[in-house]
Amino acid sequence: MEKIWQIFRGHSPIVATAIHDGHDLSPTVAAMMKLSDDERLREEDPFTGRWTGIANNRLVGTHSRFEVDLNRPREKAVYIQPEDAWGLHVWKETPSREVIETSLGYYDAFYAEARQLFSDLEKRFGQFVVLDLHTYNHRREGSNGPIADPKLNPEVNLGTGTMDRERWAPIVEQFIHDLRAFDFMGRQLDIRENVKFRGGQFARWTHENFPESACVLSVEYKKFFMDEWTGVPDADQLEAIHRSLESTIPGVLISLKQL
Repeated sequence: MEKIWQIFRGHSPIVATAIHDGHDLSPTVAAMMKLSDDERLREEDPFTGRWTGIANNRLVGTHSRFEVDLNRPREKAVYIQPEDAWGLHVWKETPSREVIETSLGYYDAFYAEARQLFSDLEKRFGQFVVLDLHTYNHRREGSNGPIADPKLNPEVNLGTGTMDRERWAPIVEQFIHDLRAFDFMGRQLDIRENVKFRGGQFARWTHENFPESACVLSVEYKKFFMDEWTGVPDADQLEAIHRSLESTIPGVLISLKQL
């Protein structure tokens, strides 16, 4: 079966993932897709794949979440109704059972490879950290519309709602400290925990299957660094985000060793 992700392996207890980075579609799905490329891109997480360069172990999605969403439970991984997809009408016609099963086959194969990768890291290092990288929208009413209330939409939302928070507290708190301390173009980033999201199925699955060894930090950057309607980024801010994430690696490694 064709892979809808890329995997890179290195010798480190840190994994960076970007499972919503992908934009590709299988030919069969592309022929059935009602959404335009721009409409799909708006809900995807472009640029997160390049941020995974902060780690030696990387897992990057290549296909769109509109084909199969690797961060939702299996029974909800293929969007069918508009309410599954922010009110968007995804399909020209409802996909057949065969098309859905093919997409779910990709889903199963992805999680099988993730299990293999994480099992290997568990054997080699005992414990490991996953930086689960995402982005989220905050201008739902159009490019020139109002931004979402900053009180409820931090620049960085750290999702820790699927983990044993007490067990992994030293890593969580070190990560927050280091990201907040980073000089982001002359200011500090607004990073808060579990305000917008608490983490998705990928984090939940990992913590359930590797409860003693895996710490997943679901890091979601608000799309303040780009125009979420055109997909055009600010190159300087894009690079600054990469460096901000990179700045957290030493502290995460120290905290992991001290557990």
